[in-house]
Amino acid sequence: MTSKELLYVKTIAEIGNMSKAAKKLFIAQPSLSQSLQRLEDSLGAPLFNRTPGGLTLTYIGEKYYQAANQILKIYGDLEVSVSDLNNLKTGRIHLGITPHLSSIVLPKVLPKFKEQCPAIEIFITEANSTILEEKLVSGDLDFAVIHVSPVCHKPMFKYNTLRRDPFIVVASEDSHLNRLAVSDPDYPFPLLDLSYIKEEPLLLLQKQQRIRQVSEGILRNAGLNQFNLALTLGNYRTAQLLATEGYGVTLVPTSYSVAVSYDKKPAFFSIHDKYDPYWNMCITTMPEAYLSKADLRFIETLKSTLSGDVPAKSPGKC
Repeated sequence: MTSKELLYVKTIAEIGNMSKAAKKLFIAQPSLSQSLQRLEDSLGAPLFNRTPGGLTLTYIGEKYYQAANQILKIYGDLEVSVSDLNNLKTGRIHLGITPHLSSIVLPKVLPKFKEQCPAIEIFITEANSTILEEKLVSGDLDFAVIHVSPVCHKPMFKYNTLRRDPFIVVASEDSHLNRLAVSDPDYPFPLLDLSYIKEEPLLLLQKQQRIRQVSEGILRNAGLNQFNLALTLGNYRTAQLLATEGYGVTLVPTSYSVAVSYDKKPAFFSIHDKYDPYWNMCITTMPEAYLSKADLRFIETLKSTLSGDVPAKSPGKC
């Protein structure tokens, strides 16, 4: 049982398709199939069920997969320890980040970090927050940059908040909601009581998307356990553009509202703080996870870049 075999089984199990697993592992599919067959022959039992829908783990395969995760984690920790002993002359970072945050954060942070630590390899996984949380639990990621709100807060994770972003309601400029909202000096937009949108056609994103999860949490906090869901979408820009056309209303983070080019002028409404209408951009880790010097240096660079702070003394090169 080699580390390569462990990685092969882990990858096949998580993807469920031999050709896609081979592509991810950068080896030929026949070679991967032969390696798996040799391993199964040596164990005297199949690790996978071969079905028309793909490969699924057998009972023995599940046991092997669990052991593979644990052993590969030990290998990874050893590599991290060696890297730290080498004082960042070598090392790897496995970072997870959502696609939207990736487009905002990485262009600012990666060049600075590369200048400081040119020898450190960075492996980036872009996925939605739910998938990234799963990869943190499985040990595939060192840390992830995701959005977290009170409704999505999970005790199994450790959160380091970078920024807070309030959610707002988006509607058309001529919406009757404009007459119902009130001015409040404590809020950037007219304050709207969420009870007024109970009967409004709501435009929400897919259930696995964090914006949808936070939006539903805000509505529940406002007592709206039942609402008029008009459309489920996969793109927050589409939801906002439809809202400005009068097709319905949607909830989005304030920073996302300025990321859209509108054909028609939108109406924005603030939501009362008592409903916890916000999410935080967080560096998320497992509480017991060991963060290498490379991880900590990257996080330090990330924090200083996003805050706009210039360290009193440059950390210098790795």
